[in-house]
Amino acid sequence: MKFSFLSSVYLTAAVATSVSGTILDNGHPRDTNFIDTLVDVSGYELQTYGANATEISYKGRWDSKHMSWWTAPGLRFGFTGDTVAITFGNHTVDSTLVAYRIGGMDWQFSNVTARGTHLFVTSETEGVNETTPFSPIPFEMRVTNWGYGVQIDKVHVAQKKELVKLDEYRRTVEFIGDSLSSGMYNSYEGISGFAYGVGAGLGETEFSITAYPGICVADQDCWGNPRGQSHQWFYASDTSGRAREIWGDDPEPWDFSAHPAADLVIINIGTNDQNEANNVSRRDYVEHYKKLIQGVHGKWPDAQVVMMSLWLGFYQSGNSFFKVFEMDDEIKAVHEYFNSRSYLDNPVVWDGTTNATTTLNPSNSAANASAKSHAHSRAGGNGRKRAKPFVHIFNTTGILQHGDIGPQWHPTDVGQIKVAFSLMQYVRMTFGWELELSGPELFHETLYWNDQSDY
Repeated sequence: MKFSFLSSVYLTAAVATSVSGTILDNGHPRDTNFIDTLVDVSGYELQTYGANATEISYKGRWDSKHMSWWTAPGLRFGFTGDTVAITFGNHTVDSTLVAYRIGGMDWQFSNVTARGTHLFVTSETEGVNETTPFSPIPFEMRVTNWGYGVQIDKVHVAQKKELVKLDEYRRTVEFIGDSLSSGMYNSYEGISGFAYGVGAGLGETEFSITAYPGICVADQDCWGNPRGQSHQWFYASDTSGRAREIWGDDPEPWDFSAHPAADLVIINIGTNDQNEANNVSRRDYVEHYKKLIQGVHGKWPDAQVVMMSLWLGFYQSGNSFFKVFEMDDEIKAVHEYFNSRSYLDNPVVWDGTTNATTTLNPSNSAANASAKSHAHSRAGGNGRKRAKPFVHIFNTTGILQHGDIGPQWHPTDVGQIKVAFSLMQYVRMTFGWELELSGPELFHETLYWNDQSDY
């Protein structure tokens, strides 16, 4: 487990060498060798693209200034040649740890700096001279820590080479949550969490993780987050102090029309709402959870929504351990509301930027376009087509045991993996999504083994 590996590491302008950060395993430092990628760009002949180049596909939430927000935002593009470098803007938080890779190779890591140019791919990079199975070769980068962020200024490739726009994947999943989805206290945080594991592990899938530690679904202050997900989900930036410093009280709304609609939305929220320190009533939790899903349904009428039951740790009683059950009844109440005849006859949707509530015509949904409306059992009292149920519950009971929860009440790396793979199988069996990742590394530094047979 880790408290923070983003320590103050000074990067000098040099060729790639190793830089050490700090990852804590059960309170003890783990040996790390993050690559020093900072270079003096004047020493290279490069072809340069601006941050708004159409060949660059931004993943997760970024604002109009090309600044990253929330959990595990990233970018992806193809390139020709054997060189990729990125210049980071003034709003990059120094020492932000990014993960990057080409093709299906393993993740590499480097701390990046504001106004610095970082050389991520060279002729010595493993796999860069191979032409199969990827040609052109994809480059991908992810910001690992939810509390840090980068700003993209420029992207560089070798002179006379080019960036290549890659096709978007055919299916899209959105995660909405708090620290449990953000991978808080996990080795590589955002890319060690279950949300990343599901999004990347499904394969051939676009994914975004709109999650931030401490946030409630109720729209109130929780652990220093001034707004809740029933409001903030509608905006590009998160609820961090960094966001307030840059955007103040007027953050940019997220432009849903400029991005592919999600096919699937997975929500894990309520850990902070149930904490007595935040003084959220059960009634407010239910009402704001409804608003959040109403907002999702308003933006993406055809998306399926999965509510995850919560895990809040375990307690010892007698000579065994038992799961803490919280908010189960409230989550079921939200589920029942969206699956009720009264809601499906008149689906209410919510917009967190305008605070407006409207009624969605179910017949406008592509998922309902072919539904027959002549049967009384399928029609509402106003004669309109009844919407199809779209809200589901994923019961997490039995996936984690008390040894899967760390001292700070968050899943261990292994716990996150258990949740991710259980949830992937649920998605496969419930929605028919086949698992299409086969081979590339998913979770980094999880290769544990014992090859000593004679102990």
